[in-house]
Amino acid sequence: MANTYTQLDIQLVFAVKGRESLIEKSWKEELYRYITSIVQNHNHKLLAINGMPDHIHIFIGYNPAQLLPKLVEEIKTSSNKHINTNRLSRFPFSWQAGYGAFSYSRSQRADVIRYIDRQEEHHRRKSFGDEYRLMLQKFEVDYKEAYLFEFLENVAE
Repeated sequence: MANTYTQLDIQLVFAVKGRESLIEKSWKEELYRYITSIVQNHNHKLLAINGMPDHIHIFIGYNPAQLLPKLVEEIKTSSNKHINTNRLSRFPFSWQAGYGAFSYSRSQRADVIRYIDRQEEHHRRKSFGDEYRLMLQKFEVDYKEAYLFEFLENVAE
């Protein structure tokens, strides 16, 4: 729509199915480049991307011309196919259902980018489960613990 201007910064967070540590250092940069191309092809601006072997953070300048759930679905479906088709993982790879999406003001952008860039350092002190719960609490998102993630200890049950 003409004369529509937005500035919407969104952080997306989602995990590998079963919270398995399948994203290896040897191919994570290829995965990040692939996801970056998806984000950019849909006219969003990638601000930061990083993660750990069991989850990923993607920070974007969001273009509201595309519904956020459709973007996440495209990222997860396409990157999952890319990983499996190119046999990047030694094991069958799949993203877990669901995701977190958190909005930030422009003044918070540098702090969020720094936080995402320093994931390895951050997770020496805090688990992903604890990190995610804190994000939900900070943003006052109501959630049910049983539906947060398929933690490995719950998968066998």
